[in-house]
Amino acid sequence: MELYLDTADIHAVKKLARILPLAGVTTNPSIVASSKQRPENLLPALYDALGGTGQLFAQVMADTAQGMVDDARKLRAIIADLVVKVPVTPEGLAAIKCLSKEGIPTLGTAVYGAAQGLLSALAGARYVAPYINRVDAQGGSGIELVNDLQSLLVQHAPQAQVLAASFKTPRQALDCLLAGCGAITLPVDVATQFISAPAVTAAVEKFEQDWLGAFGSKQL
Repeated sequence: MELYLDTADIHAVKKLARILPLAGVTTNPSIVASSKQRPENLLPALYDALGGTGQLFAQVMADTAQGMVDDARKLRAIIADLVVKVPVTPEGLAAIKCLSKEGIPTLGTAVYGAAQGLLSALAGARYVAPYINRVDAQGGSGIELVNDLQSLLVQHAPQAQVLAASFKTPRQALDCLLAGCGAITLPVDVATQFISAPAVTAAVEKFEQDWLGAFGSKQL
């Protein structure tokens, strides 16, 4: 299972990389724009924040297939093993096919339907990213999308895997893992909620109080 952070917050990546078994960091144009840093500066900084290991993802900006291919090459010139995110549009599918022939790994992003996701995998995408919360917010079911997409990939494109994205709650992410997702990417606030539980903190404080009451210090 691969766990990613969906962020451009370098401080948060450093902090959580020490705690969580992170496989890397995903970004998108909105996330990069929020950092106010150009990709050539941001991506190496994120890689360093991960400790010099881990997979990075960044997205093309062009709206034509050839432009997306050119963008992908530029991004790979910054980080050699970066996975290029490509929106699953008609032009995006054409770009994924071209990039696959060049041996450049891609992620089909902005996926709102199982068939759409399958097409990106058949075109050569290594990862497919359904937008869970955005589907839920539009009155659909993100988890049903994941279940359908998982089944389609297993049957028709086993070389690809779901990398579920767009979460607002830990429960959404957990449901995707229970459905068999091999990868998820979490915003920092959702990742933090996984490891921040008031009941756990209270239990640890009670242990400390009882120990101090009996022995006068926290030493074993």
